Amino acid sequence: MLKKSIDQILVEANESNEHSLKRSLGPFNLILIGVGLTLGAGLFSITGLAAATYAGPAVTISFFIAALGCGLAALCYAEFASMIPVAGSAYTYSYATMGEFFAWIIGWDLVLEYSIGCATVAVSWSQYLTKFLSSFNIYLPAQLTMSPFETAQLADGRMVSGWINIPAALIVIIMTMVVIRGAKGSAIVNGIIVFLKVGVVVVFIAMGWKYINPENYQPYIPQNTGTFGEYGWSGILRGAALVFFVFIGFDAVAASAQETKKPARDLPIGILGSLLVCTVLFGVFAHVLTGLANYKEFANSGAPVAIALQNTPINWISQAVILAILVGYTSVILVDLMAQSRMFYSISRDGLLPKVFSEVHSKYKTPYKSNILLCAFIATFAALVPMRVVGEMTSIGTLLAFLMVCVGILILRKTDPDAVRPFRVPLVPFIPILGILVCLGMMLFLPGDTWLRLLVWLALGMAIYFGYGKKNSVLRKSLAEKGSSE
Repeated sequence: MLKKSIDQILVEANESNEHSLKRSLGPFNLILIGVGLTLGAGLFSITGLAAATYAGPAVTISFFIAALGCGLAALCYAEFASMIPVAGSAYTYSYATMGEFFAWIIGWDLVLEYSIGCATVAVSWSQYLTKFLSSFNIYLPAQLTMSPFETAQLADGRMVSGWINIPAALIVIIMTMVVIRGAKGSAIVNGIIVFLKVGVVVVFIAMGWKYINPENYQPYIPQNTGTFGEYGWSGILRGAALVFFVFIGFDAVAASAQETKKPARDLPIGILGSLLVCTVLFGVFAHVLTGLANYKEFANSGAPVAIALQNTPINWISQAVILAILVGYTSVILVDLMAQSRMFYSISRDGLLPKVFSEVHSKYKTPYKSNILLCAFIATFAALVPMRVVGEMTSIGTLLAFLMVCVGILILRKTDPDAVRPFRVPLVPFIPILGILVCLGMMLFLPGDTWLRLLVWLALGMAIYFGYGKKNSVLRKSLAEKGSSE
């Protein structure tokens, strides 16, 4: 099995040349990056969907179960991040423990999460922008805010078909420009955004708490309908699997390792700190949301917060909430784009993708060509493809990546027990094994068609690996040259 040693990875990470990334992030920046990605689409849309479809008011329990699985994986991430503080997160960790092929599979898996997730959030951002502007009697042409596959009914009753979703593409382009200017600038913009949306979430919780109707919690765990996953405890677990993807924020923290000032110290703080902040906010938010309205009211709605506020005297803050959603989605797009380009940067430097993805800007020290190519792909996808429910698809990819990180800790503790570990996962092998079981359990609770889509995506990835990556692997070439010289 072709592996890259930890010493080799660290040497490459510490190289200082025109391909190096600039180290400018501290622990606070990392926590904000994690919170910025986590506290976004899931909080404002997936919460209502999980409550209405699977868990009822017990969606709060779903969040805590998902957080438990994330916490176990986060401990494993923190150990790896302190040992191997380089860009690439789970991809790099797998390269050091399970070999190149498995590393490629995980890297390709994360490409799916970030790219499609980013495009989907951009489409949702466009829809919320249209709704926000309409409250001020500003109406964007429907044809320019929908994909060619969507139709909408105008106020006069006419049906129109979409041409292109310009706002969705535009927000991707704008955020790409921010990311290209550097991680520090991106982190500052993200920090401002995070403070704004956390503030609105806290205001929603504080003001909505006194209007909670206890009757909305009855029954707290709705009786199962007789179909697996529809309410009852199976519904709670399926709800946990659905909301799991919103905790991917700390993977983006790990992906920023090569731009962190003191990675051995700061990465565990950023990973565990962002998870703790988001777990508390998600749990309390879900409790207030399902207390303000009956969970059934959230069915087929992408704006559960607006529905909840209609049942209170504080409906006047609904526009502020929509604005917060727009701000929240903006930060998700920003961090998605930054993490995605850093993932491609790492894979490209290993030769598994073309060199263009690892070329760094002479001034900003960012992988700008990778940013531009990703922007073109994601913006096109967002402009021309209608938004679909991809939460389950993103969740299964996230769960797979987290599971592999837990497996990696078990392998590395056996193969390299004496390696320097600034942060150590406690109670090994119990914690990693429990993390594997929880992640695998939640994967099994996802629908079968989600597994099928994952297999198709991985098959495409394997075709790229065997068609290009394996032939151009830097490590494989290096070992071949060493063998021939001997």
